[in-house]
Amino acid sequence: MGSIEALSSAPKPKPVIKVVALCGSLRKASNNLGLIRAAMELMKEEEVEMEIEYVEISTLPMLNTDLLIGYGVFPPVVEDFRRKILEADCFLFASPEYNYSVTASLKNALDWASCPPTNVWADKAAAIVSASGSLGGARGQYHLRQIGVYLDLHIINKPELFLNGFDEPAKFDSNGDLIDPEAKLKLKQLLLALHAFTLRLRNNS
Repeated sequence: MGSIEALSSAPKPKPVIKVVALCGSLRKASNNLGLIRAAMELMKEEEVEMEIEYVEISTLPMLNTDLLIGYGVFPPVVEDFRRKILEADCFLFASPEYNYSVTASLKNALDWASCPPTNVWADKAAAIVSASGSLGGARGQYHLRQIGVYLDLHIINKPELFLNGFDEPAKFDSNGDLIDPEAKLKLKQLLLALHAFTLRLRNNS
């Protein structure tokens, strides 16, 4: 009897949130990729159970329905990508701003994963971070939010994180690693907000 009581009073394991992180920049020393690396390191230090997996998008072919093997049958590299998106609980997008918008590589990934018969982004939480010039990628983030509306993504509103990668003192080193303590704190707050919102969506479903 005592063992049953002990089991019932034991703390329940915290639910694991699986995050797929996508980087809109394909550059090896990208500051945006550095934001994803920083996010992965920061969550290792937190008590919340959040696993962040960086998923490469550079291997995806440009969207062309002639590449479909049949209706809803995608090339293997696309099929694998769609499976990872489907299995994720939420998403972290990191992308610079190109011409007031997202990069072609990120838009291509968004399009492939929304192809019929199943939009695998649908009804999941997401957060956006960006490192760019000028406004730090703010206009690109707002365009991504517009795309997210059609994809049925629930993008958190606050906190927001836009970093000017050319500011002094530098926020990133020459390898693209985030070195600014204040920016790391803001990134951690954003990730915790994503974690909380994802759990809220899960509990309400």
